[in-house]
Amino acid sequence: MDVEERVVKLPQKSAWASASVEQRIMQNRVQGTCALVVLAFLLCISNAQTSSAAITTTKTSRKTYTDYLKTACNSTTYPQLCFKSLYSYSSTIKTNDLKLCNAALTVSLEAARNTSKLVKSLSKRRGLSKIEAAVIEDCVEQITDSIDEIKQSLKVLGSLSGSDKQIQIDNIKTWVSAAITDQNTCTDGFDGRKISHAVKSTISKSIVNVGRLTSNALALINKLSY
Repeated sequence: MDVEERVVKLPQKSAWASASVEQRIMQNRVQGTCALVVLAFLLCISNAQTSSAAITTTKTSRKTYTDYLKTACNSTTYPQLCFKSLYSYSSTIKTNDLKLCNAALTVSLEAARNTSKLVKSLSKRRGLSKIEAAVIEDCVEQITDSIDEIKQSLKVLGSLSGSDKQIQIDNIKTWVSAAITDQNTCTDGFDGRKISHAVKSTISKSIVNVGRLTSNALALINKLSY
């Protein structure tokens, strides 16, 4: 009888032990899952804090760059145009005076090229008088000269070196001043001549814009010193 009882009890003990093992496995799984959830939560918090810090830093940097640009543009003849034309470059300029001048000249060069295209397109217009054709041709030449002078200024500005940097900057000022003179000479050709209002207005508007941008660039370059 004792033997039979033992035989009967042994399977019961084995089943209980098996259930106990399964419970421990389930507990371990639950604990592991909880640990993963907690870890994921902590990582989310950490990432959120990092992202928040990065956003704050970015906002601070943008404000610093914008304030620098506003202050710099206030020294120009056309501060609002200066800020508007250079704002998209602020993240590149940061607070670097050379990069600021480079961006200003780049904007001026682009405007001069657009003006050149505009004036050349006018030269192909039908019905132009001989005087209008001659004035437009002269204007194209003046703008072309101004483009070359701005390009030369950019080239030297981008490679300032040696002990004569101030001399190089003075040369840049001379070229930019010459570019402004050439731009003004274009519209000076209208004086005392019979030019249609449409031609005169179209060219003058474009020349005024590029002239102001170039003037702003010169004002910023005048602040450079070594």
